[in-house]
Amino acid sequence: MTVITETPRLIIREFTLEDAPAVLHFNAPEQVSLYTGDAGMCTTLTDAENIITNIWLAEYQQYGFGRWAVVLKETNTVIGFCGFKNETRINAVDIGYRLHPDYWGIGLATEANLACIEYAKKHMDLSIVYATVVDANSGSINVATKLGMTYHSQYQDGEFTINRYEILLKTHTV
Repeated sequence: MTVITETPRLIIREFTLEDAPAVLHFNAPEQVSLYTGDAGMCTTLTDAENIITNIWLAEYQQYGFGRWAVVLKETNTVIGFCGFKNETRINAVDIGYRLHPDYWGIGLATEANLACIEYAKKHMDLSIVYATVVDANSGSINVATKLGMTYHSQYQDGEFTINRYEILLKTHTV
């Protein structure tokens, strides 16, 4: 298992197939996928295994990054994901996260994603990263702004109004 980075409370690492029960657990509560557009996509252990294998492990191979496991150091428990996705719909890299609701509201999403941004600045060839957040999701809007992201634009995606945020990781000099 490859550790990406650590924070005082968290280990950020690549997922493995052994994480499937945890992936199912943190996706199970209805409120977790309320604003994600993929509600009901992870309801069985097989779904979780397929997400790990066909999405995250495949993205590690193809791009060298993807969504990473968020592990609470205190209990060594996978409580969610954070990190980057090569988002083909916008032809750019997106930062995102998902945590089990037991871990909401205590700064872990911000802590995890700040660590990802610092990692990207040092180890990844990314100049800009976006976040897409449903405008009704005030918690995730707060996380995006705490990460230093600024409002970029807004668009409609089905029933959702989406705010896009951005952060410059590297400035290129000519």
